[in-house]
Amino acid sequence: MPPNDTLQGQHQLPKAPPNRKLPQHGVNGVYYGGEWVDIEDCVKKGYTLKPNSSSSGDQFQSKCQSCPNKNTCHKNNKNGDNGKGITIAPRSTSALDSSKDGSGKLYDICIIGAGCIGSAIARELSKYQLSVLLLEAADDVSQGATKGNSGIVHAGYDDKPNTNRAKYCWKGNQMFEALDKELRFGYQKNGSLVLALNEKEIEVLHDLMKRGETNGVQNLKILSKDELFEMEPAVNPSAIAALYSPDAGNVIPYEYAIALAENAVDNGVEVRIRREVVDITKDNESGEFILRVKHWEPKSYIDSRKTYAADGGETPNGFQKVLHGCVLVSTCFMIAMGAYMAADDKLHPEARQQANIVTLVMIVAGFSSLSSFVKSFGGFNPGEHLAKMPFERIVEKVSAPSGSGGAKVSVEDMFVGGSGSPDAVEGKTVGEETIKAKYVINSAGGASDKMARLIGDDSFQIKPRLGDYLLLNRNQGHLTQKTIFPCPDPILGKGVLVQTTLWGNLILGPTARDTYKPEARDMSDESVQEYILSKCKKLCPYFDPKETFHAFCGARAKNSRGDWIIERSSKDGNFIHAAGIDSPGLAGSPAIALEIVRLLKEAGLVTKSDPNFNPHREPIITPKKGMRGLKMGPVGKNDSKGPAVDGDEERMRTNVVCKCEKVTELEIVRAMRRSLPIDSTQAMRKRTRAGMGHCQGDVENYNCECRVKAIIAREARIPAEEVGGRPWPATSTLKKRWIDDSERNDLLERMMAK
Repeated sequence: MPPNDTLQGQHQLPKAPPNRKLPQHGVNGVYYGGEWVDIEDCVKKGYTLKPNSSSSGDQFQSKCQSCPNKNTCHKNNKNGDNGKGITIAPRSTSALDSSKDGSGKLYDICIIGAGCIGSAIARELSKYQLSVLLLEAADDVSQGATKGNSGIVHAGYDDKPNTNRAKYCWKGNQMFEALDKELRFGYQKNGSLVLALNEKEIEVLHDLMKRGETNGVQNLKILSKDELFEMEPAVNPSAIAALYSPDAGNVIPYEYAIALAENAVDNGVEVRIRREVVDITKDNESGEFILRVKHWEPKSYIDSRKTYAADGGETPNGFQKVLHGCVLVSTCFMIAMGAYMAADDKLHPEARQQANIVTLVMIVAGFSSLSSFVKSFGGFNPGEHLAKMPFERIVEKVSAPSGSGGAKVSVEDMFVGGSGSPDAVEGKTVGEETIKAKYVINSAGGASDKMARLIGDDSFQIKPRLGDYLLLNRNQGHLTQKTIFPCPDPILGKGVLVQTTLWGNLILGPTARDTYKPEARDMSDESVQEYILSKCKKLCPYFDPKETFHAFCGARAKNSRGDWIIERSSKDGNFIHAAGIDSPGLAGSPAIALEIVRLLKEAGLVTKSDPNFNPHREPIITPKKGMRGLKMGPVGKNDSKGPAVDGDEERMRTNVVCKCEKVTELEIVRAMRRSLPIDSTQAMRKRTRAGMGHCQGDVENYNCECRVKAIIAREARIPAEEVGGRPWPATSTLKKRWIDDSERNDLLERMMAK
């Protein structure tokens, strides 16, 4: 491999236009309801409440707080607090049992799949007085196709008229402004451009514009070359026109889905993760579906539980409680007898000395018996000691992140969470559950055909299409504000795009690799990268591929019918499909949720509005102005002592635990205190961006992944071994998690190859 400067000489990148210093969400302000709000105006415009009005992140009054049945309902809470009156969601489930009878088995509606579609449906149903259960096979919500896509809120101008795509895309697009003002997931209405590089492609732009107008899309305009370059100076100099859609926008897709699911849970929906539906039957007498659900957990958690059980740390059963009590009473009796004998002057001195020794031994044994007796009623938590342990000691106990070796997840694994699937973390079945529900919603994404077949419905088949991406540093995000598309391919669709994300990174991709075509499915990592880079170069030739720091892939749920499947099943009208939904499914998701509610009513569901429904959710991440009010330092220097110490939240607020993204300890703690279960750094990085920056959690840089693991363990009172990390390589096309100069140079060569 030639030296870096030699390669620069061989492959000279064109000089980019001046840096426009475009706004980045969370830096000196936020995108709120589609528009930019400066940090000084965040409170005034409603993005957040006053800074110090609350510190836990629960600033808005929750449904539980206003509900007249709060005290009764909380009897079904599946988890206590963390010792300071702060509820942390239990492992793999939300805190409250929302079943109709408190059994954890009987519900009005069961939703299968917690991506953006299932989560949007759950949130919509939470507006009514219903018992709703949301099941997810992966280790967190949003782990399927929702996690692995561009996050574009498409306008709908290229969807075939009279299809479900055309019906729901524009309608959903128009709902995002209000949704973001309620849920604060971050939404930027940045607009999109479809470039034309020749006269023939200008004809395509006119066809797209007519199609968009047929679909009801408004504000479309074809820009001249001068108008285009005034708007986006860094696009291909050969471009001569563009179709402009100002209503297109972008979100971070998993942050959007998390916000939906979190608000649904706050309003009474129950969520269970790591639950795979393996069988569905029907009780003909009651008319209820009976779902058999497999509950799995990762090997690290199972091994940890076994270790603590072997050491006596397992919570005792009823017989063991009685036994501990009997031993304690007997021990107390022996101590009393020994003390009496030791004090009896009539006994021989040698006998009294022996009584003293026995009494001391029994006192020691008594403390042990008392400890066991107390634990048997209080429930022993093997992570309880972390609350008082110095933070640096906890960090030392957690496992370091992995950045090389390992095997990629399969396409099948992508349907159940990819890096959050059982295979990725050596998951094992730990139990089986039976769920009954009058209605079932099939929003299982890539597994939706499998769910349909469980009731005998084989009317469609999922045909996965892989979409690979490269993510570049924030210093490349200034190159484009609008999402840049090529003219669409008649078979592969919208094509590879260039876009600046909400947080300021430049994203390149996706590919469109149909898995039923071996030549596409089996492309090498090098070929995938070359394809993306060469295509994106034709849209924006100025980006530097050596600024790549992350790569990922998603599996889109293309299906054999060629359109989204939103209908009551022909096999059973109470089984409703929201299936086979690929791009632009994210844009259509809120409108699809409304349609699913309509179909449920058509099937006989009686809905009564819940007067306690609270549409609001406070953001987890606080916008920052540089390093003002923040502190960085080695582990232990600025870290708080956690909830074990009152008044330590100001320290949390200033303590940076992820240097690249300026994530604070308080933001990690806020996420932990929300209503969805979190037990891994994967889940935390999707909520707070800790580990999402250019160093990717490098131990030698700031060791943020280990810091975050330690905070999760401390807050949840669980052994450090039970906190999951980020599997490698998952779906990445990079050779290493921490990219080196050799691989950076390879990327530059691949960009210049065509």
